[in-house]
Amino acid sequence: MAQWSKVQIRRDNGSLAEAQAPIIVSASRSTDIPAFYSDWFFNRLNKGYSAWTNPFNGVRSFVSYEKTRFIVFWSKNPRPLLAHIDELQDRGINCYIQYTLNDYESERLERNVPPLAQRIETFHLLKEKLGLGGVVWRFDPMILTDIIGVDDLLQKVEKIGNQLVGETEKLVFSFADILEYKKVKANLEKSGVPYRVWDVPQMEQMAQGLSELNQRWNFKLATCGEKIDISKYGIEHNRCIDGDLIVRRAYNDKDLMDFMKVEIKTADLFGVPEDAIVLPNGQYFISGHKKDLGQRELCGCMDSKDIGEYNTCPHLCEYCYANTSKEIAVANWRTSHNNIESETIIGR
Repeated sequence: MAQWSKVQIRRDNGSLAEAQAPIIVSASRSTDIPAFYSDWFFNRLNKGYSAWTNPFNGVRSFVSYEKTRFIVFWSKNPRPLLAHIDELQDRGINCYIQYTLNDYESERLERNVPPLAQRIETFHLLKEKLGLGGVVWRFDPMILTDIIGVDDLLQKVEKIGNQLVGETEKLVFSFADILEYKKVKANLEKSGVPYRVWDVPQMEQMAQGLSELNQRWNFKLATCGEKIDISKYGIEHNRCIDGDLIVRRAYNDKDLMDFMKVEIKTADLFGVPEDAIVLPNGQYFISGHKKDLGQRELCGCMDSKDIGEYNTCPHLCEYCYANTSKEIAVANWRTSHNNIESETIIGR
């Protein structure tokens, strides 16, 4: 886990406090900040800091944005970001979006996300703003039920993928791991969803089907946090906070490159090394991606500071791992909505 430098901040109440000052921010694995808390987040960005509560020990700490150079957003409805991307660029902060774009409309597993057609339109609009590589498509999780089989999922993925050709570089997916995540299992059972647990043959069938679909898409295919090796289908293990993608999007940011210990080089008469990642204008770099040791074993993400909090997402997806209950999530969102100036995402 990164040991971010510490700075002193002046809080809204005038008192002084010590705060972590991350270079790379994750917003967020714990909730959908773009969909529901964009105004709060950009208000806090303007204030220069926010407060964060550790989900494991309940300790509140502060996060300064004084040194922030890159943000990875996670969302099922990042449309509100369209109004703020120029502000980020004015601040010299780069970003990309992990956009979870599923199709569980008929099964009502994601009751509070916008219609699929609108979400696909949002994807196109964000790609226009951020360019290719700025929006990563996630179909996550892939869930089996009594009425959703592997072939059904492949049809759902195909429907979306056909509309995203040329709009994204990558498709990231995961198999719903219901038994490992108690919240997921409890939420599905509470809602009466007749889920099924993935077995290895089904995973292999899904991987083969995606590989065949990808012959006409030419996306990079990657799994998020999955133990199974399906590389024979051209599917790699993903890095959602991806050091290489961050460099590709912000290689002109010297402070960020210095922090990441990445040297941007220019090709000579002998060209570029075989293992180099090519940039515009004859430039290149050698990958120096380092895994965040504070993340779970199968996670390939690099160090970042996540600023979200659990029990705050009112998408209310039936398989949610981040909410203990729908009622608590909605109550926290309402409190935040009524107190947008708060230091914390939950409004108190």
